Amino acid sequence: MGTLFLVRHAQASFLEANYDKLSQLGEAQARTLGEYWAQRGVIFDRVGVGPRVRQKDTARLVCEAFERNGLPFPQPLVFSEFDEYPGEAVLESSLPRLLRENQHIQNLHAAFQSQVDSVRRRATFQKLFEAVIGKWVQGEIVPAGCETWPEFCVRVNSGLSEFLSAGRRGERVVIFTSGGPTAVAVQRALQLSPERTLQVSWMSRNSSWSEFLYDAERFTLSSFNSHGHVVDPAMLTYR
Repeated sequence: MGTLFLVRHAQASFLEANYDKLSQLGEAQARTLGEYWAQRGVIFDRVGVGPRVRQKDTARLVCEAFERNGLPFPQPLVFSEFDEYPGEAVLESSLPRLLRENQHIQNLHAAFQSQVDSVRRRATFQKLFEAVIGKWVQGEIVPAGCETWPEFCVRVNSGLSEFLSAGRRGERVVIFTSGGPTAVAVQRALQLSPERTLQVSWMSRNSSWSEFLYDAERFTLSSFNSHGHVVDPAMLTYR
């Protein structure tokens, strides 16, 4: 059987004007992951990556760590299928109406707006984001021009099937992506409901990896959310 590693990108620039870039901590997380694998001789036959800067830069920094250690690292192949779901677009499109019509969303938004402490601001935003995205997953909101949750799952599964079928038996491969596609892969392996799949997506830590075993008939989860490369608790982040 082949082995697939799915890596959630390192920490991006949460609540900044441009989210799609690694923070300084995120860069350190990616380098640490690369060193961890390189020092243990974890060699990959093929590498895939999503289209986002944060995904590509995580792969790039891991690659640089391999090169520093004199180890090969295949040129990553970019797959649009491994992009994250359109969470920011869903939030932006849906929030105005929800703020007019939904008291729970109003309360969550007010709590977020009132925070000045960065840690609490992150936490309150996450609660708001989870509430809105939960409605999107359940089909309660369907923002115009935004991919639906079923369409997102079909996209990711199509990319997985294409990437995995293109290799040879017994390969070890890695894809640098985000929490949403990782959760869809877990859903594929465990037959989870949409709601449980969404909960899985919140659990992935930045720069963590999940491992799957696969062949023509099987796709099995071996480990989830591994982050043994991070020894400093201050480097463990979800956003």
